[in-house]
Amino acid sequence: MSFLSRLECSVPCGAPPCDPRGSHHLCSCGMPLVARYDLEAAARAWRRESLSGRPPTMWRYGELMPLFEGEAPVTLGEGFTPLIHATRLGRELGLPALYIKDESLNPTHSFKARGLSAAVTRARAAGATTLSVPSAGNAANALAAYAAAAGLEAQVFMPRDVKAPFVRECELYGARVTLVDGLITDAGRAATERGGPLGWYDVSTLKEPYRLEGKKTMGYELAEQLGWRWPDWIVYPTGGGTGIVGMWKAFDEVEALGWVPRGRRPRMVSVQAETCAPIVRAFREGAARAHPWENARTCADGLRVPKAIGDFLILRAIRESGGTAIAVSDREMVRDMKAMGALEGVSAAPEGGATLAALRRLRADGLINTDDCVVLFNTGGALKYLEVIGE
Repeated sequence: MSFLSRLECSVPCGAPPCDPRGSHHLCSCGMPLVARYDLEAAARAWRRESLSGRPPTMWRYGELMPLFEGEAPVTLGEGFTPLIHATRLGRELGLPALYIKDESLNPTHSFKARGLSAAVTRARAAGATTLSVPSAGNAANALAAYAAAAGLEAQVFMPRDVKAPFVRECELYGARVTLVDGLITDAGRAATERGGPLGWYDVSTLKEPYRLEGKKTMGYELAEQLGWRWPDWIVYPTGGGTGIVGMWKAFDEVEALGWVPRGRRPRMVSVQAETCAPIVRAFREGAARAHPWENARTCADGLRVPKAIGDFLILRAIRESGGTAIAVSDREMVRDMKAMGALEGVSAAPEGGATLAALRRLRADGLINTDDCVVLFNTGGALKYLEVIGE
């Protein structure tokens, strides 16, 4: 039984809550909607010991997931990815408690599987028949796979210069692919113009409430895998930013359940590319919103997001956690995706390599102590990026 009770504006703007059983996207004010649960009732009825024996997927946390009685999730086994104790990298950096959360082992080889599993589950329940998404690559692959599993049509829009494996994988799952001149923002515009009049169900980042619910399960898993405690630092590659926003939401929920004591939470580190760093710039300027980044480019397709709709939520989480935002170069990303592979056997995308590059900077600056527990997120696998390894 899910304790999901309502959808609320993320601002909030004063609009009344929405019924989560309906079909909803943005709030009437244009801001993202957020799923809310009856946490007091959940705390009384749900014990963490009940997780023992449940399937090792993100749906093990079903009481605080968007799934109503009588419904089945659209699932391919996503979630509960390994938390790898990176002992060799830890020795090199002087960090005995260094871990890598390896999201490359999700279906379609990235963390996007979590969000699209949740979004497609609710879209199917709402009666949608055609789903659409703009994507730099991994979200398109995930939507294509989960739409196929649900028996729904998928329409994906990607920049024309996207790497070929992303296009081919979408085609593998039967999705219809449209390549668009420009960046993911241009792909989003094209998807809206094409799909809006046709009634396509838009599953863009934070333009519907449920991708966030899938992403938040990374926070639940960290707590469970670390023995119901938080790490000191989480270093996360940031494009659209739902991972950071989702985990910050998970911290609220897990603490409200009483599963982890209230107190100091992880410091959140947002990592972006030097050539596309709107969140880093806004953080340094003390701004509440990020201005669009001009001429965005990077070998890490997931980081080539010039403007995130949830930028204010990302910045809020970073600041409330006492964290920071760091930009690294493409050269550093590729160097450290290789280091993750050579020293830990992890198939890391450039986005994953970016977190290690940022960690090196944090250590050099003396911000992270030797006895700190640090988690790096590798959000996708290397196989779709093999061309960059020789660069």
